[in-house]
Amino acid sequence: MIFLGGEDFDQRVIQHFIKMIKTKKGIDVGKNLRAIEKLRREVEKAKRILSSEQQTRIEIESFIATNEDFSEILTRAKFEELNIDLFRSTMIPVKNVLKDAKLKTSDIADVLLVGGSTRIPKVRQILKEFFNGKEPSRGINPDEAVGK
Repeated sequence: MIFLGGEDFDQRVIQHFIKMIKTKKGIDVGKNLRAIEKLRREVEKAKRILSSEQQTRIEIESFIATNEDFSEILTRAKFEELNIDLFRSTMIPVKNVLKDAKLKTSDIADVLLVGGSTRIPKVRQILKEFFNGKEPSRGINPDEAVGK
C-alpha cells in the first residue's frame, strides 16, 4: 500500500529549489540543515496558499551563509508538475479498494477525503475525474475525519 503525506509533496519542491540555487548561485544548500529547515517551513506555507491561489512567493531572509535572501515564485502549475507522479499514485489504493470490494465507480454514493493533502486541488481533480465527475465531499474537516 502507498502512504503519502504532505511531506512527500514538500520534499519535491524543496529539491527543486535546491537544484535551482545550485544552478543559479553555484551553492549546494542541500548540505546546510539550517537553510533546509527554513526552506521546508516556507514550502509548507506555500503549499497551503496554493490550495486557494495560483501562485505565491517564497521569501527567506539571510537564507544562505553569505546572508543572501531567497525569493522565488512558486506557481500551482509548477507544484503540480513537480508532484504529478505522486498525485497519480494516490489512485492506486482507491482502485485496489474498489477491486477488493467488487465495486465500480458508479456504485459509490459519496467520496470523503481525509488528511490535509486532500486540500490540494490536483488531488481533488484526479479523484473527481476518476469518479466520473463526482465532486469529493467538502462537508467534513479532512484533518478531523479519522481517529488514530
